Amino acid sequence: MLSTMEGEKWFEPRKIVTPAFHIEKLKGMMPAFLTSCSKLIEKWKKMVSPQGSHQLDVWPDIQTFSSDVISRTAFGSNYEEGKRIFELQKEQDVLVLEAFKSVYMPGFRFIPTKKNRRRTNLDKEIKSKLRNLIERKVQAIRNGDTGDDDLKGMLLQSSNQYSIEATDPKVNGMTIDEVIEECKLFYFAGQETSSTWLTWTMIVLPMHPSWQEKAREEVLRVTMILHEVLRLYPSVIHQFRYTSTEIKIGEFSLPAGVHLILPTLLINHDHEVWGYDADEFRPERFSEGIAKASKDHVAYFPFGWEPRICVGQNFAMIEAKMALAMILQHFAFQLSPSYAHSPYTIIPLQPQHGAQIILHRL
Repeated sequence: MLSTMEGEKWFEPRKIVTPAFHIEKLKGMMPAFLTSCSKLIEKWKKMVSPQGSHQLDVWPDIQTFSSDVISRTAFGSNYEEGKRIFELQKEQDVLVLEAFKSVYMPGFRFIPTKKNRRRTNLDKEIKSKLRNLIERKVQAIRNGDTGDDDLKGMLLQSSNQYSIEATDPKVNGMTIDEVIEECKLFYFAGQETSSTWLTWTMIVLPMHPSWQEKAREEVLRVTMILHEVLRLYPSVIHQFRYTSTEIKIGEFSLPAGVHLILPTLLINHDHEVWGYDADEFRPERFSEGIAKASKDHVAYFPFGWEPRICVGQNFAMIEAKMALAMILQHFAFQLSPSYAHSPYTIIPLQPQHGAQIILHRL
């Protein structure tokens, strides 16, 4: 998996994956973004009568929206099949988390329990379904399909693969298993981070209603708002790096083999970096771009930093901007009295008790 690779093992797959997320490629995904956004808007419209209001926890619906976006863009016309695959993956993740927690319980032993067997079978089923989808895509490309209508096709094209044999399922740049893992990473990393980002935005904007109106007036302000929300409530609260060689950082020299933690959440709230109002919601700090938003032009790195910056950052930004702009055109929203502000510092940063919002139809 690209996120866990180092050195040359990371470089080649990264070079292969990057073209699939080029801005020109992402433009081709716009119809999928629009379809998913429209589904969310129509669902909420059915809940809210014209000029009326309705209270709901928006987080589950936004998770569903983000999942739908990624399923459509990752699997194209097979997105319903893709969604089923990742429903199975979610079930597996729950079982993995339960097993992980059990490790710290007294008397824990790894035994072939019913849940452990289910987890193993789920993994086999998921990989089998993904492999079938990818091999069908390969055959379609051989038959003249351009292959650029979904993520798996773009990955396969970027790998210059047209030589998959039934007995030797490899591509020139990435193996089938590597393409499977990248699809899984794209889905889960993208779905979780994007959904929490948009959810926090819908929580923060009712706290600052003037910015709701400003965002309706100008798309630039939507971008400023999204950057400021991601600063205050970063999806990834810390990032990890590893020194493969000796390196100097400022006054410090670090030998090879050191594990580093970049505390994103703490840096984003540092008064020495962002000023006395570091804990306040002030989107205007991004009015001149990211580099001039803080006292240190490299202090803001919600998607990581070069060369290992998140390859999906443009995808996430387009998704968030389109969704927020469409929501604001149809609804105004305020926090419900039942909302309890409690950021839950796990990865990704989540609203621990949900996001209870009162929607008002415009």
